[in-house]
Amino acid sequence: MKTLFVSCRVTELDRSLAFYTALGYVELGKVEIGDGARLVILGFPGEPAASLELVHRPVAGRVDVGSGFDHLAIQVDTLAATLERLTDAGLEPGPAQHPGGPHGPKTSWLTDPDGYRIELVEWPPGHPDGITAADFS
Repeated sequence: MKTLFVSCRVTELDRSLAFYTALGYVELGKVEIGDGARLVILGFPGEPAASLELVHRPVAGRVDVGSGFDHLAIQVDTLAATLERLTDAGLEPGPAQHPGGPHGPKTSWLTDPDGYRIELVEWPPGHPDGITAADFS
């Protein structure tokens, strides 16, 4: 088994789509699902498959993100360049942090239009992509 993608319900699809495309996602497709509801499938350039789905259900009302979802983590190549690009695009990423100390990953936090938190992560040189069991030994 493997995780296919994360799906987030959004209040205003066009606003959220503009945010996530400014973040770097590209639209892979849209689906009308009835009652005015739509979803958009997104992925990063170079990814082999979709990694995010935005779902807009107007009849469900405004999104309440306080229901248990904590955050979405996104790996970046160079955090400083990513923060500069996002700021230039009108997004408001937080400052770079070093939660694991000076030799650990660099991170920054960003919040989408509905309040979903996004963690941007740059791994130190030589670290494999993602978190593995080796990170806890």
